Amino acid sequence: MTSRDLSLPEERHPEKAHRPDNPQPKKPDWIRVKAPTSEGYKKTRDILRDKKLVTVCEEAGCPNVGECWSQGHATMMIMGDICTRGCTFCNIATGKPRPLDLFEPGRVGHAVAELGLNHVVVTSVDRDDLEDGGAEHFAMTIRAIRHRAPDTTIEILTPDFLKCPDSALETVVAARPDVFNHNLETVPGLYPEVRPGARYFASLRLLQRAKELDAGLFTKSGIMVGLGEDRQAVLQVMDDLRAADVDFLTIGQYLQPTPKHHRVDRFVTPDEFKSYEAAAYAKGFAMVSATPLTRSSYHAGDDFARLRAARQAKLGLI
Repeated sequence: MTSRDLSLPEERHPEKAHRPDNPQPKKPDWIRVKAPTSEGYKKTRDILRDKKLVTVCEEAGCPNVGECWSQGHATMMIMGDICTRGCTFCNIATGKPRPLDLFEPGRVGHAVAELGLNHVVVTSVDRDDLEDGGAEHFAMTIRAIRHRAPDTTIEILTPDFLKCPDSALETVVAARPDVFNHNLETVPGLYPEVRPGARYFASLRLLQRAKELDAGLFTKSGIMVGLGEDRQAVLQVMDDLRAADVDFLTIGQYLQPTPKHHRVDRFVTPDEFKSYEAAAYAKGFAMVSATPLTRSSYHAGDDFARLRAARQAKLGLI
């Protein structure tokens, strides 16, 4: 049984069953998207299912799945579809994960080649049950993609490796991804409620250390807004990320998956997102994506190409 077979929120999220229901407010017009129906969407879906691969696009209920899949873009989610954490914003199922599938990295490599991707994003569930948090599985997946699709640039969106030795991050960085992404998700004051299994400064240090291990590595992080944060807290997160030498920031609107999840405090307006984008660029980020529908992997390939070109221009390489 996969998490897609679990229809009720209390079955997908047993740790949230005791929580009172939060009303799900009506989405404003600027949030609404069309249902996926294109032939490109169906082709991507069929390739992923033929390779028995999981995507965060489906598991997390991403609103951009129709647009991205119609263009052949998908975010691969490795190490299963069951997470050991119980973040209150997340729609990925929580529970005891299955053993790692050692053939999965190869299937990811084949799928990337078959989809003809210029850029791929690979993420995972949290695997606190594994000594290395799944670091070697990430490295195997990066190597498999390099073998099958050598021209594809690779972006990884990793867990925090909070309970792992330092060697876990070293293993991932040594596999030479093009972009190392780890999302802070929210402001530090909301961590106890929104991300109770994580630690803000540990996540921040992970990003900083990735750049220390490989100075040429692009680093990236993202947060959601509309969870109850205020503007000053968001600006402080920007400062913290810049102090950690993070290159790329994403900011998107939080959308509540079910009544058992963290409530939507408010819908941040497009003008406010533009203001956040301007502030982030002013603080020195090389690339910023801040819109209501922004997600970590949304337009990730285009953004990376611009980011890489900007660095090359700065170094006089183009």
